[in-house]
Amino acid sequence: MSAKTKIVVLHMKELIYTAVFVVLGILFVILLIMMFLPRGEKVSAPEENAAPTSSAALYIPGIYTTELVLGNQTIDIEVIVDKDTITSIRMVNLSDAVTTMYPLLEPAFDSICSQIYELQTPEGVTYSSDSKYTSLVLLEAIQTSLDKAVVSQTE
Repeated sequence: MSAKTKIVVLHMKELIYTAVFVVLGILFVILLIMMFLPRGEKVSAPEENAAPTSSAALYIPGIYTTELVLGNQTIDIEVIVDKDTITSIRMVNLSDAVTTMYPLLEPAFDSICSQIYELQTPEGVTYSSDSKYTSLVLLEAIQTSLDKAVVSQTE
């Protein structure tokens, strides 16, 4: 009789392990579905932002760069725009020497970019007093790139 009890205990362990793995598998599938299915809120948000503006395009879609000279090093500020949104802003050709000599450059740039993505314009961007001049130089370079992308009113 003791031999049967041991067999039943082993089978019960296997059932418990199987049940735990099935529950974890189901949770994993639900997590994947939640992560990769588009949400209705995020899809409709850009349309709401675009609705108040006119149907004419604000920008000529493309990649626009402005060269920024810092000491004897140069970096390019690259702005990518669609017809009515600022898609991406990044620093190109950023060397370790520049990040070492100008430690506030990257944090100020990240702060400015996140605000521009939210506002979709460089106007109204705020910056800390610690990085005032760095932020002003970066904002000027971003604005120069955006000026190249703006659709002229005569078209």
